[in-house]
Formats: sequence, C-alpha cells, structure tokens
Amino acid sequence: MKDDGSLTPRLSGLAAYAALRMPLALLELPLFVLLPAFYSQQFGMELALIGAILFGTRLVDALADPLIGAAIDRSRPPAGSWSYRRWLWASLPALAIGFWAMFSPPVDGGLLAVWLALASVLTYLAYSVASIAYQAWGAELGHTERDRARVTGIREAFGLVGVVAASALLAPENASMLVAGFVVLSALAAIALNWAPGGRRASAGASDVATRPATPTLRGTWASVAGNRAFRWLLAAFMLNGVATAIPATLVLFFVRDVLHAEAQVPLFLASYFLAGALGMPLWIALAGRIGLRNAWLLGMAFAVLAFVWALGLERGDIWPFWVVCVLTGLALGADLAMPPALLAAVIAGHGDSGQREGAYFGLWNLATKFNLALAAGLGLPLLALFGYVPGASGEAPLSLTLAYAALPSALKLAAGALLLTAPLPERERDGHSERDGRSERKRIGVHS
Repeated sequence: MKDDGSLTPRLSGLAAYAALRMPLALLELPLFVLLPAFYSQQFGMELALIGAILFGTRLVDALADPLIGAAIDRSRPPAGSWSYRRWLWASLPALAIGFWAMFSPPVDGGLLAVWLALASVLTYLAYSVASIAYQAWGAELGHTERDRARVTGIREAFGLVGVVAASALLAPENASMLVAGFVVLSALAAIALNWAPGGRRASAGASDVATRPATPTLRGTWASVAGNRAFRWLLAAFMLNGVATAIPATLVLFFVRDVLHAEAQVPLFLASYFLAGALGMPLWIALAGRIGLRNAWLLGMAFAVLAFVWALGLERGDIWPFWVVCVLTGLALGADLAMPPALLAAVIAGHGDSGQREGAYFGLWNLATKFNLALAAGLGLPLLALFGYVPGASGEAPLSLTLAYAALPSALKLAAGALLLTAPLPERERDGHSERDGRSERKRIGVHS
C-alpha cells in the first residue's frame, strides 16, 4: 500500500520514519556513559558533584515524561501524524543545542556545574519530547502483529546502527565528532520524515474521527490508562525484563575484567552484541508474524536465559565461549527492543485508545525505562559491595560477581516471562481484520473503550 496513511506502510515509508532512530541512538551512549568521564578528565570536576547533577536532572526529566506524553496527546488534531512531526521538528534543534552545550562548556570553575545542570535539563527534556512523540507515532502505524513488528523492528535496527557508531567514537577527545554526527544525521532524518507514513488517523474517515475526542482531557486520559488492565500487566513484565537486561549491561565490564581477565576484548564483545541484535532483527520480525508478538518475546527471553546459564560456568580465559554469550544475548536484545513497543501498540488499540492517548502511554513507558536503569545500578552494585567485591582487586573475582551478572538476570527474566505468559493481552489479529473493525465490534457489544 501507499504511504498515505494506509494501514500497512511500504518499506520505503518505514525506512523514512525509522531513520530518526539512528541519531537518537547515537547520542545515548555519550549522554549516559561518556559525559561523566568528559567532565572529570577534561575539567577536573569531582565525580560526586557530576553524579549529583546528573541524578537531579534525570529525576526531573523522568518525572516530566508522563506530562510530556499527555501534552503531545492534547495538542494533536484528528489527523495526528502531522502533530508528531511538529513535536519532532521542534525538539531536534533544542536537542542539538543541548548536546553541543554539554560537551562545549564556555565557562569553568564554579559556573561549570551550573552550565552542566542547565545543559542537561535542556538535553534530557528535549530527548524525552522527541522519543515520546516518535514512539507514539510508531504505535499508530500498522494494524496487525506483523505490521507492528515491522515498524518497531526496522526502527530499532536503525537504532542499533547508531549505538555501534557511537561505541566506536566513545572517548572524550571524540566528543565534537559525536556532536557533529548527531547534527548531520538528525537534520537528514528530519527531512526524511516528510516521506514517512501518516498513521491510521491521517486516513480515518469522518465518522471514525467523530467517535473520538480530538483533544482528550487530562483526567480522562489518566483514567483510561490506569484502567487498562492489559497495560498494567505488560508494564510489569517490561520492567522486570528491563532490570534483567540492565543489570548485566551495568556489570559486563567488571565481569570481563575480573572474571575472564580479558579486558582487551571488550570492543569485540560489545560490537558482537550490538551487531547480533541488528542482524537478528529480520528474524524477530518474521517470527512475530508467524507466532505472535508475545511468543516471539518469550523466545527472546529464553535465548537470554540459556546464554546467562552458560555464563555461570565461565572462568579466566574463556574468551570465545563468552563471545557466544554476547551473540546469543545480542539476538535476545533484538526481541527486547522490537516486541514490547509493538505489544504496547496492540494494547493501546485493544483498549480503544488508539489515535488518542499514545503519548500518555509512552510517557509512562519511558518513565519505566529510566527507572529500570536506575534500579539496575541501585540493585547490582550495592549487592556486589555487600558480598565483598572490590573492582580490580588482585586474585580471583568472588562468586557474587558471576551470580549478579548471570544468575540474577536469569531469575528476573523467568519472572518476566511468567507475567507475560499469563498477561491478559489482546488476541492476535486474524483473517485480515483491522483495528478499526475491532473497535467497532467492541462498541457494538458494549465493551469498555
């Protein structure tokens, strides 16, 4: 079908939509990994002060996510894709300015901390606006599980390319190159958005638009989201699985250095992990079309658990066995990236909120993502300290490091899988029925929407 708002966009249209994910992913590693080292090495700022500033600004950003999502929803006219573009076009220049300001401070001394705080608030809030609008737009594309998997899969494949590019330049001396790369790629992606598909609402008929408020009230939005039982279950599974993924990401450098004693192989391991995620994405898209989004995600979790169980037996010098672990968990990463937002799109449509409240849902979704990252660091690192692990200490690493890296994520993924398996998610679309048909049927039989 043509990319004029049809329910199944062509690949070219999806590529135009997905291209923006590359620059957004390009700046994620610098913001979360490079920034502390940049300010400590280049300007001698104390790590405690850097940590306090970043914690405070990220807290403000996280709490703002649900409000940003609701504002995006309320701003949209019935043909909502154009509004998504406007939010993106407005946020990207602010994001570029904030990103540049963070890595090009014109001040020093006491004013440096103030500059970092202000630049961080601008950057994080602009990033949240862009990512929420972007994800909400994606939720309106397609109407079957296969279509939703294509949207999220292609989008996240572009994102993994951006992560790989950023990882190759992740050093304080390359900060200006990363900023320039983001500016160029985001400008090209912003232009490409003109050829991206419009979503269902752009082609909705007058009668369809008339059945839904163009500007949902804030009270009605939160009541609808809070009353969505399927969303609550999906969010719980997503958070458990997110912590399970974030813990080994937090601990991998410690594991490689102090268990495997293979610190020189870190670039190989990280590149293999992300490339496996990108190259495996077509597999997950195809599987989702055949076995469903839920089952594809469960299979990805199983891949990860098997890999982590194998990692429990690794010891000094096991470079190639750990490379296999990286490839398997990278494949699982593809499912973790593509399936949950596609399932969320199905949950939104199943509750009758499609075309109205995507922003609110993804605002809460992003809040949960940020909470997962904080919880992983707040859970994994103190546990290691409690059991006496000292990073870089001579001798063999304690068993606690291996258990925290591999056993804890396995247990959390099994719990997430159990939740997902029993979650009251919408049934798979069959026989070509559209989501619009489903809404009509729910209204006919009196189901809440």
